[in-house]
Amino acid sequence: MTNKLSHIGADNRPTMVDVGDKPESVRIAKAKGFITLSDETLKQINANEMKKGNVLITAELAGVQAAKKTADLIPLCHTLIISKADVKATILEDGIEVCSEVKCIGQTGIEMEALTAVSVSLLTVYDMCKAVDKNMKICGIKLIEKTKEEVSI
Repeated sequence: MTNKLSHIGADNRPTMVDVGDKPESVRIAKAKGFITLSDETLKQINANEMKKGNVLITAELAGVQAAKKTADLIPLCHTLIISKADVKATILEDGIEVCSEVKCIGQTGIEMEALTAVSVSLLTVYDMCKAVDKNMKICGIKLIEKTKEEVSI
């Protein structure tokens, strides 16, 4: 029986996939997620009154940092040279939505970096707001899109 999971070797143990023979491509991944927040918490964020500082800017920066550290966090991820990491945190009616777009030229996809950026951004919001909001909920983290295009010479 052939194993269909690319990260599981013939010995049934986790292994990093060899992408060395794959051509380099321009790869882009987009992800998003959401954290629910109380009206009072949103009011304080809007007024920049949170004791730990500006929640949106800090969350965005944390997401960019996380994208760059993904291979250190996820055991079987390849180290990629990121050419773009854009993270936006937006206040909505009942919480904050975080969207990421991450780009590289590489031999494997960059979706884990996009998902990690969103996840850590949302965790940063949680950390910065936990003193005033005990009912936050992180949800809906998902990959929105991933593309791969040949490198044009």
